[in-house]
Amino acid sequence: MKRNIWLLFMTVMLAFGCAGCGQKEDAEPADMKIAVMTGPTAIGMVKVMSDMEAGTAANNYTFSVYGTGDEIAAELLKGNLDAACVPCNLAAVLHQKSEGEIVTVAVNTLGVLYLVETGTEIQCVEDLRGKTIYSTGQGTTPEFTLRYLLSSAGIDPDKDVTIEYKSEAAEVAALLAEATDAVAMLPQPYVTAAMKQNASLRIALSVTEEWEKRNEDSTVVTGVLVARNSYIQEQEAAFAKFLEEYEASVAYAKEQVEETAEQLEHFNIFKAAIAKTAIPYCNVTYIDGEEMQKKVLAYLQVLYDQKPAAVGGIMPGAELFYMAE
Repeated sequence: MKRNIWLLFMTVMLAFGCAGCGQKEDAEPADMKIAVMTGPTAIGMVKVMSDMEAGTAANNYTFSVYGTGDEIAAELLKGNLDAACVPCNLAAVLHQKSEGEIVTVAVNTLGVLYLVETGTEIQCVEDLRGKTIYSTGQGTTPEFTLRYLLSSAGIDPDKDVTIEYKSEAAEVAALLAEATDAVAMLPQPYVTAAMKQNASLRIALSVTEEWEKRNEDSTVVTGVLVARNSYIQEQEAAFAKFLEEYEASVAYAKEQVEETAEQLEHFNIFKAAIAKTAIPYCNVTYIDGEEMQKKVLAYLQVLYDQKPAAVGGIMPGAELFYMAE
């Protein structure tokens, strides 16, 4: 009888113990402030945004949509944001400026840049010599990518071409709408938007393809997810849940293109009609861990060799990354 009572006691204690373990594993919802940009790096996030609006997200997310990476950078450095989708090289700059507080968590977008023109003159990078090129992203990934391509073709970006920067890709697309003789470098989905407004506009070159011709060991990494390291440490379980949601959201964006396009318009990121055509060409992805580290460092090395300030003045290493267990 005593043995049976002892077994019953142990069973109850084990049950309570297991329940306690389960409670530790289940993350309490956390408040998280996240920023995205009006561009391709936002595509993979919209399902999380939609789930938050529907009340089914794992955490309490507050999303902000910005037009430029500089706006996001300022808010991150002030501590007003917990995570954000930013240009790849900006992540390295922010890591330096924040003394390691801002870390890179995942790659969310690979190559999305294209050189477009009204005509058929541009058949290779060398054909850009003497041209005026409209672009966006001065001081971030697009500028340094373009300068690398030009330099690798023997074209001095400061002397042999004229590069006119606009603050947002939408400005470049609007400029091309009625252009009769123009060359521009634009990301998707703005390429699609510009081509719909101007029938004479064509894709002349894929920046990613041109990059990989010149550098077989790296590819263009357009955007990454960054976060404040202190936030990750304070809300580790909740942050892990967010990453699960984000990875699933990226998969959803690639599989459910029409639904994703509608969500992008709903959140005023860009029009659904444009997004439906552009999403398959936006190289939306979710890459973390060692593969993330390898791709990002290879890309940043090319930028660093060209201009150290492009990555914050110091070539980063493993300390740049948050490696989820």
